[in-house]
Amino acid sequence: MTAATATAPTAPELNPRVSPVEGVRQSLTLAWRTVVQVRHNPWELGDFSIQPIMFVLMFTFMFGGAIMGDWSSYLTFMLPGMLVMNMLFVTLYVGQGLNTDLTKGVFDRLRSLPVARWAPLAGRILADQVKQAWSIVLVLGVGMILGFRIGNGVTGLLGAVVLLLAFALAFSWVGVVVGILAKDPERVQIYGFTALFPITFVSNVFVPVESLPGWLQGVVNGNPVSVVADAVRGLLLTGAETAPILQSLAWAVGVAVVFAPMSVWAFKRRL
Repeated sequence: MTAATATAPTAPELNPRVSPVEGVRQSLTLAWRTVVQVRHNPWELGDFSIQPIMFVLMFTFMFGGAIMGDWSSYLTFMLPGMLVMNMLFVTLYVGQGLNTDLTKGVFDRLRSLPVARWAPLAGRILADQVKQAWSIVLVLGVGMILGFRIGNGVTGLLGAVVLLLAFALAFSWVGVVVGILAKDPERVQIYGFTALFPITFVSNVFVPVESLPGWLQGVVNGNPVSVVADAVRGLLLTGAETAPILQSLAWAVGVAVVFAPMSVWAFKRRL
């Protein structure tokens, strides 16, 4: 008589054959779960609310006079760029939240359910759009209290908000990749800030390109952060300029095309 060897059952993988409509519904459900968490942990809002307020106040009053002669003129120049910078930093919370769910086993439970492979990632990114909208309102509100004024009317304001959210939607896939590859949430912040600080500060967010050395101007002009900042400045202040807007959208599409499939591939390998 031979003894039968028992094998431990393996957890099924995320179902790759869920219909697109069902996948969208699952993404919205998971996005709502992430948004509702803020109600139970309101300090989560503080993570991406306090820093932009500090940056606006610090750069306006500490460096405004030195860079442009008076802080009021500098506020008008700097705030659109600050919106772009803050938008990029908020995308890090997508990766941090995703990594937390991965390390705490939330997605292990999802593996036993008929959930689309991309739905948890899309849900996290959709929830990030709510946080992005809050950050945009916050930065604009602080700026307007200090004296910033929109020179291009409601249409320009709506255009700037849509452009920022569209770029954030694309760039969030970069945060997703970092969140999946990092071992813990702390490393997500370390890797993210290490990458974001150079591309945001070596740009036209805080200083006019004309004030930089000639060899650095080419680098700054080719930086996608500078392109998006120029587009937002045009939409908010002087009138929409077609070239920076189209270039910003091209960058957004390029980032999404590269990093969205990479995110799904990395997600499958980690699970």
